[in-house]
Amino acid sequence: MPDLLLDIKGLETQFKTPEGVVHAVNGVSFGLKEGETLGVVGESGCGKSVTMLSVLGLIPSPPGKVVAGEAFFSGQDLLKMTNEEIRHVRGAQIGMIFQDPMTSLNPVLTIGRQLEEPLMLHIGMTKNQAQERAAELLSLVGIPKAKDRLGDYPHQYSGGMRQRVMIAMALSCSPQILIADEPTTALDVTIQAQIMELVKRLREELGMSIVWITHDLGVVAGIAHRVAVMYGGFIIEEASVNSLFANPSHPYTLGLLGSLPRVDEVEHGRLFSIEGQPPVLYQKPTTCPFAPRCKWVMERCWKENPMLEPISTEHQVACWVDTKTGRSR
Repeated sequence: MPDLLLDIKGLETQFKTPEGVVHAVNGVSFGLKEGETLGVVGESGCGKSVTMLSVLGLIPSPPGKVVAGEAFFSGQDLLKMTNEEIRHVRGAQIGMIFQDPMTSLNPVLTIGRQLEEPLMLHIGMTKNQAQERAAELLSLVGIPKAKDRLGDYPHQYSGGMRQRVMIAMALSCSPQILIADEPTTALDVTIQAQIMELVKRLREELGMSIVWITHDLGVVAGIAHRVAVMYGGFIIEEASVNSLFANPSHPYTLGLLGSLPRVDEVEHGRLFSIEGQPPVLYQKPTTCPFAPRCKWVMERCWKENPMLEPISTEHQVACWVDTKTGRSR
């Protein structure tokens, strides 16, 4: 599709460990349009973060290695860039908010220094210009008395404020894409809501695209336009947010939604739990990775891994079974 801002095709990433090679990402393909928010969901270890870190060249090598795939951004394949070339894309054109703001910020450098550095590196601002812009950015993300707080260190900020600083850093060079890796996980519910509202407001004001990585479907419902559900290093369902919540079609997605408490039900039933354990990916799955945990499993599931197939104009699923009828597709 020509209107895609980011186009990822057949991405595969592996890690060498003493126990063997872990096949963390196994042929992931998706696109991101301008101004769109894509939610990437799934349980811990399914490959969400590794997918986006692979695209940005942030996989530690060794032990990690991107072994296949393409990731086109502005007509260039990010996976073929040298370290020097991709450094000019990271931060400047694609910003990233990391999962834990306390470990992502340098504890011995002031907040101002950490905000000013990318502005001088990527945009070529002088020290004074960068200082002014850093204060503007802190104000933009809702930190009071921003100019006075530039000289503070990370430990002098609360968890929510540190996360706001991380957002300010990611937005400092006005990137076209913002990747948010579970940015609200360690925060309490009220701060989560504030961060989500802030990101939505900035998306409207700045017109950027967002990839929001999370395991929380409630967050996805509130912020995303489209959702990709990952399991075992594969995307197993992709749909618009409305279509996914109205018509979940993969057994794993049904399990995720069934485990959420609902306030709109007349009779409150027990929450659903998915039996079994996630796959250990020392071998690349050649059969359906969810088969051992699936109540709809059939003989074909043990022989072939289904591809993503469209079931409507804005909905794709990788499953041999129609979960509405229990019959083969």
